[in-house]
Amino acid sequence: MFKRVFLLSVFVLASFQITWSQVQVHLGATSAYNATFVLDKGLSEDPRYNAKMTYNWAPVGFNVGVDFSRSFGLSLEAILAKQGQIYEIIDVAETIVGERKIDMSYLSLPLLMRFMSKGNAGARANFNLGPQISFLQDASEILQYTAHTQTFPQGTTLPAGATDVVQNPDGSVTATIPAQSPEEILSKEANDFKNTEFQIAAALGLDIDLSRHLYLSTQIRANYSLTDMRNGDVIEKIKNGDSSDVFGQRANLLVGVQFGIHYMFGSTRSFKYKGSN
Repeated sequence: MFKRVFLLSVFVLASFQITWSQVQVHLGATSAYNATFVLDKGLSEDPRYNAKMTYNWAPVGFNVGVDFSRSFGLSLEAILAKQGQIYEIIDVAETIVGERKIDMSYLSLPLLMRFMSKGNAGARANFNLGPQISFLQDASEILQYTAHTQTFPQGTTLPAGATDVVQNPDGSVTATIPAQSPEEILSKEANDFKNTEFQIAAALGLDIDLSRHLYLSTQIRANYSLTDMRNGDVIEKIKNGDSSDVFGQRANLLVGVQFGIHYMFGSTRSFKYKGSN
């Protein structure tokens, strides 16, 4: 196994024709503003819910990178980011009567391969791709609504206090339910969420030289989770009908813009600043 990994590493380095005189190290700090989504097929197909566009800050991140050549490098980041989504609750008259708010905060560690445009221009494009592991810092799912009449899918357990229950021909049930004050139905403290999540991260960006050692990074970022963020026992409870919730496999999706300032040891790459060495 070790021999295979060693040979693969040699092949990758050889493919990019790396010479150690070209290697450059850079450190940076970043911030981002993202559109965040909780992709849940069950909630999306349920007429009681309407997904609302939700935006969150990733207020701070740090970056360390190594450029092995003018066209290839590796970057490791640590990003504190908020994710989640708000689902509006809709009654039979298609009026918004409440919301289901899913909030999560992660410390994310993406390891990205950087494929960069060659040359000495002061602005250079790049594409980044790699795995990301995210450690849950905080999470909650809060449900609240006013009294209203709602149609529940077949097999759904009605909330306590439901009245005027009508069985519909398609198996769904229409009922009037009392108001629900804000209630936390899932939380990190109750161990309802997984503590780690595996994702695929990608970015398309532009690096712009500011001085001999500093450059500005601008990127369109995205990451997508490969695992459901809830714990298995929560999922099984919903599947077995021991909860009034609707089941759907969940995935986190984030799409946003990220900006950063980076210090390049040696110098940046443009002709202008190379001339000042």
